[in-house]
Amino acid sequence: MTDNIKDKVVVITGASSGLGEATARLLSSQGAVVVLGARRIDRINELANGIVANGATALAIKTDVTDAAQVQHLVDTTVKTYGRIDVMINNAGLMPHSLLERGKLDDWNRMIDVNLKGVLYGIAAALPHMKVQKSGHIINVSSVAGHKVRPGSAVYAATKTAVRVISEGLRQEVKPYNIRTTIISPGAVATELPDSVTEADVAKGIHEFYEQFAIPAESFARVVAFAMSQPEDVDVNEVLFRPTSQEL
Repeated sequence: MTDNIKDKVVVITGASSGLGEATARLLSSQGAVVVLGARRIDRINELANGIVANGATALAIKTDVTDAAQVQHLVDTTVKTYGRIDVMINNAGLMPHSLLERGKLDDWNRMIDVNLKGVLYGIAAALPHMKVQKSGHIINVSSVAGHKVRPGSAVYAATKTAVRVISEGLRQEVKPYNIRTTIISPGAVATELPDSVTEADVAKGIHEFYEQFAIPAESFARVVAFAMSQPEDVDVNEVLFRPTSQEL
């Protein structure tokens, strides 16, 4: 599966834990250059140092995906340092579930800013470079919630559905530039995502669900590697996966 991964320059947002961290570890082990973006600079510095100690190449850049200028800096620094950007993984996300009747406006705005605008900012930053290169791969992280909405998940599901819609529009627009696009929609994967739930009663149920069903973050990383490793004339546009035991 290392075919088409070795020496690729990969930018990952939300790289300080969970899906992003696992993906950085796997891709770097297969020879990719990884650039890690996240707000927690201590965490991504530690991750980058560990990757370098293992003989691979990594760079950590403090990045808040709700700030378009910071995302632009992340991508531009990558291109300045390594000469190109081959893959942009828009992974950063939050999941503060709650019933709409509770009116959690701050949570709603945070989800829109991170889950939706953060993806758009990543696309906006990476796409001009990839158009010039006439190559590239943009991987956007949606969710099972982007396919199925349940009580308490309406706003989160809306942001993740929007990611799928934007990604499909992007797929059609970038055909002239030889750019690939992939949507990855995970089910319950063991990450810090449940920790973003602010309502105590909801958080309890989410944590119990994840404790029962969640699979390791490496499962997501393997899906990324699968999509990247295909020949350049193969575009894996969408992958939806769940724990085998998850019904929702």
